[in-house]
Amino acid sequence: MTTVQGLPLIKPPYDRITAYDMNTGDLLWQKTHGTTADEIRNHPALKGLDVARLGHYGRIFIGVLATRTLLIAGEGGVHTNDAGHRVALLRAYDKATGADVGAVPMPEKQTGSPMTYMVNGRQFIVVAVSGANGAELVAYALPQ
Repeated sequence: MTTVQGLPLIKPPYDRITAYDMNTGDLLWQKTHGTTADEIRNHPALKGLDVARLGHYGRIFIGVLATRTLLIAGEGGVHTNDAGHRVALLRAYDKATGADVGAVPMPEKQTGSPMTYMVNGRQFIVVAVSGANGAELVAYALPQ
């Protein structure tokens, strides 16, 4: 990735999800997916600016999981959350509108496409993650 003073030369957002109507080809919605990386959010040249949600540059997220109503995707990079922990988020979007439905922290960045399965009527989402602490599969139980 080409940078100037440590900032990407490419204009943000650095990753986003785009939804099209597959019957008409019309753009339904588009939004920035990932949380802004610490090295951008905390860069001295951007001090005092609200950089909001720009996504992670240099890494494309691996894949998404589409359900009847949701689109679920994990972040391809980690950031420091408000509690001071290094995390990546597994995000859920309303499939029709792109509105944020929720997000849960993952211990590392997503490195494989999310999967889903049911056990006794309860849905689980599993995602492969990896980073400094190695690789693992992380499973999340959806509320009943």
